[in-house]
Amino acid sequence: MKHIIILGDGMADEPIEALGGKTPMRYAKTPYMDKLAKQGVTGQMKTVADGFHPGSEVANMAVLGYDLPAVYEGRGVLEAASIGVALQPGEMAMRCNLIRVEDEILMNHSSGHISTEEADVLIQCLNERLGSDRVKFYTGISYRHLLVIKGGDKRLDCTPPHDVPLHPFRPFMIKPEVPEARETAGLLNELILQSQEILKDHPVNLKRMAAGKDPANSIWPWSPGYRPAMRTMREMYGFGKGSVISAVDLIRGIGVYAGLEVLHVEGATGLYDTNYEGKAHAALEALKTNDFVYLHIEASDEAGHEGDVDLKVKTIEYLDNRAVRIIYEETRKWDEPVAIAILPDHPTPCAIRTHTSTPVPFLIYKPGEQPDSVTTFDEFSVLNGKYGILEKDQFINAFLND
Repeated sequence: MKHIIILGDGMADEPIEALGGKTPMRYAKTPYMDKLAKQGVTGQMKTVADGFHPGSEVANMAVLGYDLPAVYEGRGVLEAASIGVALQPGEMAMRCNLIRVEDEILMNHSSGHISTEEADVLIQCLNERLGSDRVKFYTGISYRHLLVIKGGDKRLDCTPPHDVPLHPFRPFMIKPEVPEARETAGLLNELILQSQEILKDHPVNLKRMAAGKDPANSIWPWSPGYRPAMRTMREMYGFGKGSVISAVDLIRGIGVYAGLEVLHVEGATGLYDTNYEGKAHAALEALKTNDFVYLHIEASDEAGHEGDVDLKVKTIEYLDNRAVRIIYEETRKWDEPVAIAILPDHPTPCAIRTHTSTPVPFLIYKPGEQPDSVTTFDEFSVLNGKYGILEKDQFINAFLND
């Protein structure tokens, strides 16, 4: 049996008054996810291990069965792997957002979802002006980039920028957790302030502001770490080839360390306008020769961060109709059965515009297996599911063990 996980990033939410007290998942029209729930088994998964921040890197690694206390090194190292930066001993990697700051307020974490082309110009400028033998900036995708510090101490208190939109930024600047990390924290905070001076009048930002777009006028480094020691999924679970499909660097980086082939899809943006159909067809093509595919779709998470309820509902319906439907209908025709699992990695409630640690709903469909009593797929229906609440590697083992 072949296996595919369809991950709707941040898809889970909380009841919203404007939706009649329903969550976006419950409100959205999702006939194919409901069909799979009715034909499969369901439950909840605790994707955020105790003591960890509910970041996408934490939650997605948990979905794949990794022991977070043993292997977690932050999201920067994962994005380094994705863009081909091989970390050396003594090098610390950090996610480096391009953000918008106005009158000392952190307005948003994404600079209005700046294009990669515009961001690349800014990152190259920062590397020329602030880079050194010790400090290097690398271009990622959209607002998500990489900062590498030689000799950096990762024992830092860093706040993800998507956790504090519309707050003054200075109280959330980097703080050392131990005295030995003071020098690293001071260096990073100085880079933040210097970036603001360099970027405020950069031609890219002047052009964006003239067009009514958010400027990318500050960096925000966070999630520090060193190269992780992760076993491949093949070593852990014994299947053959596997692939990962995502528009997000950190998910691709997880795939690199997990030994999965990283597949790129034209038009995959990480937003509501991503190429859902292209991703679905790429997943199907990979399943013809591979045993496992991890299909990650970011759009619902970004809608949650924007606090846009209508858009979040739309992204969930797009996922159902433009990805799940295609995969379900096509794999039904195949001689070899295909198991399908669907779940979010974490909730991103529109009301608070950031991630939470609440367990997420999941469904597992395996052709021919006895279903449970659940007939729709949302945060509340699965409370009656067969599996109850799973954690650690229980979900991935339940899914992969035929």
